[in-house]
Amino acid sequence: MPGLTSLPPFPEDVPTHPLLIVDYELIKAGDEQEIDKLWKAATELGFWYLKNHGVDEGVGAMFDMGNETLALPLEEKMQYEQGDQGFSFGYKASGVQFMDDKGTKDITEFLNISKDDALAWPTPYHRTYPSTVNARMESTIRPFIEKSLAINHFLIDVLNDKLGLPKGALADLHQVDRASGCTARCIKAPPMVERENKTFLNPHTDFGSISFLHNRLGGLQVLPPGADKWYYVKPLPGHAICNIGDALNIFSGGILRSNIHRVMPPPKDQAQYERWSLVFFTRPNDDVTLHALAEKSPKIAEAVSKAPPGKYEPGVTAKQWLARRIGSQRATNYKGPESWKERKGTEDMTIPLSQAY
Repeated sequence: MPGLTSLPPFPEDVPTHPLLIVDYELIKAGDEQEIDKLWKAATELGFWYLKNHGVDEGVGAMFDMGNETLALPLEEKMQYEQGDQGFSFGYKASGVQFMDDKGTKDITEFLNISKDDALAWPTPYHRTYPSTVNARMESTIRPFIEKSLAINHFLIDVLNDKLGLPKGALADLHQVDRASGCTARCIKAPPMVERENKTFLNPHTDFGSISFLHNRLGGLQVLPPGADKWYYVKPLPGHAICNIGDALNIFSGGILRSNIHRVMPPPKDQAQYERWSLVFFTRPNDDVTLHALAEKSPKIAEAVSKAPPGKYEPGVTAKQWLARRIGSQRATNYKGPESWKERKGTEDMTIPLSQAY
């Protein structure tokens, strides 16, 4: 799909869930009405559209890089495979993760590029990458990562202030020059004309702080609070889709919502095309302990006081949380139906078993 400009439109007769549209330029200008809109989105559903972010040109180049890399021979790509121990960076082949309590294997492949590796280039920080990645590290990948970091960090700063935290409290947990699980991911899913009981990405909450997603075809679905069925999120040209992850949910004592979502085949005529998506995950520094920042904010302290004891004190670092959630998805670590529970995030509602939308 990279390079294609003509794709079937998103159908109008499938269930969709509206997202608030947040204007990044207005957020940067300090527009209070726009900041209130971001706050509403981040606390109620945890998802929103972001426009005027200025990254569209870089997104196209990243899709080209992903296409070049995932088109390499499997033998070559497997030299850079992530492995089964929860390591986040590198290539993930199709069929190495399980998708449900039955151990059904996944059908997508993707490439994860570490923020730390991109910013340290040409010196490896965590690992090396295929030649197609190296060729675009300076021209394409590093600029995309730097812009994505700047956007997500600005949004985090705005949310920091709305949470009543001291200036820079959340920024201190997301320092660019310290090791973290921040990752740029390019994902490819096959055409899926026969969509019965096929899932591209299982129901989950995101592991980190903020996800910054770009896609051109449908497939993303959300499970709104209190709902018992899934709804598509319609892709809008020029709009990224952002969402809160587990780390900000924990830091905020549950005020910021890390909502359950999944990826299904695109609806109707869109299903005949490969589905490509690109996401940047901003995550806390590896050595940060995940806990509610109740001691720094009366608002967070009040939220924690109303929650079950220990709910926002998982007792692990950001790196440990990430490694557990990634490693528990690997098919080689599937031991039976109970393995499904080991990947749990911060979800607070029952996930419908039905694959239908």
